[in-house]
Amino acid sequence: MSTVLSLAFLVQILRISVPYAFAALGGTASERGGVPNIGLEGILLGGAFGFVLGAHLTGDPWAGVASGVVAGVLVASVLGVAVIRFGADAIVAGVAINMLALGATKFLLKRVWDSASNSGRVEAPAALLDGGGAAGAVLGLVSHPLVLLAAVLAAGSHVVLWHTRFGLRLQSCGEHPKAAAMAGVAVRRIRLAGVLLSGALAGLGGVWLAAEQHQFSDNMSGGRGYIALAAVVFGRWTPLGATAACLAFGSAEALQITLQGQGTGIPTQILQMLPYLLTIAALMGFRGRVRPPAALGRPYEG
Repeated sequence: MSTVLSLAFLVQILRISVPYAFAALGGTASERGGVPNIGLEGILLGGAFGFVLGAHLTGDPWAGVASGVVAGVLVASVLGVAVIRFGADAIVAGVAINMLALGATKFLLKRVWDSASNSGRVEAPAALLDGGGAAGAVLGLVSHPLVLLAAVLAAGSHVVLWHTRFGLRLQSCGEHPKAAAMAGVAVRRIRLAGVLLSGALAGLGGVWLAAEQHQFSDNMSGGRGYIALAAVVFGRWTPLGATAACLAFGSAEALQITLQGQGTGIPTQILQMLPYLLTIAALMGFRGRVRPPAALGRPYEG
């Protein structure tokens, strides 16, 4: 029990939860506007590849962060244009974007680094503070600029969504777009803004994944976009709720890694299923107890 509750375990929870949180905040922004974002997985991949490519070309990790955000926005813009402008089914478009991102990053990986699996190593943003031992690891992680940014964005997203004109308009487009249009809201424009915002936020999740490893690996998102989407539902389509759900899912994954390292005798395959079983159980337990935005997934024609 002491191992499970150790500082190292808490650090692992936070490290695992950060990309989930970025992606879940992005999913919340998109779905509050009425556009389901199954493409979070592809946006994570795009953001990760954008970070590594930008850092590789410039030698500056912060230029890589900016490139990752831009890449996330570009991937999300494909979803936004397909769904909002041309009326494509959001679920089909999202799955197609995930497949496109997987293939495109593999192709570019081969073209730039002549490898089908990994890119070259790049510099990543460093923690503001550092120290030795477990306490030093905690200090380094909580002072990491991207971790601080995740905390600020979680709180900021809550403020924007509930206390600004843009946030209230975004919610109105997800609840009753026709009424919003009658009130003078440009529904398609606001919905597109929500999708692009989701691309920027989820792109940061991809940046974290690649920055931690100092390289891009093929399919390194590893299903995190889908778990982040579950966190959006579990968090009742609220930024703070989604972030808390990501910490819960991150705890399950950290527990799986810890138990696997301790040699408990439980088959590895069962331990690896733990985060996904929690995700399914959470969604089943919340079925019928949460209400999504009323117009989620409904195309607006006006």
